[in-house]
Amino acid sequence: MRKNSVKNTRVNGEVQRVLAEIIRGEIKDPRISPWTSVVAVEVAPDLKSCKAWISVLGGEETREATLQGLKSAEGFIKRKLASTINLRNTPDITFVMDQSIEYGVNMSHKIDEVISRESGSRVDGE
Repeated sequence: MRKNSVKNTRVNGEVQRVLAEIIRGEIKDPRISPWTSVVAVEVAPDLKSCKAWISVLGGEETREATLQGLKSAEGFIKRKLASTINLRNTPDITFVMDQSIEYGVNMSHKIDEVISRESGSRVDGE
């Protein structure tokens, strides 16, 4: 299976959907934030490994605790994934913290600040 084949794209989407369901509804670890989302998943063409990018809303401590909780639940997640998705091999999952959503929110706030300062100075200058 080629890296960008239709089959690989479908497998990535299905694994992402199932991972999100498992994290949201089946893991009872209190370290894992309820504001955790699976942003993207990339399953290797040989189906032996998988990178899952996750985003967690909260501070650095919340992100670290969630990552530790997910790493400790890897075996449970892999079993649930194997029982839900019928693949030749069940991939080993590596969780990677994705901070693009947080970066986007930060940039949006900065843009809003600049716009409010600009509109405030125009009113004063008139």
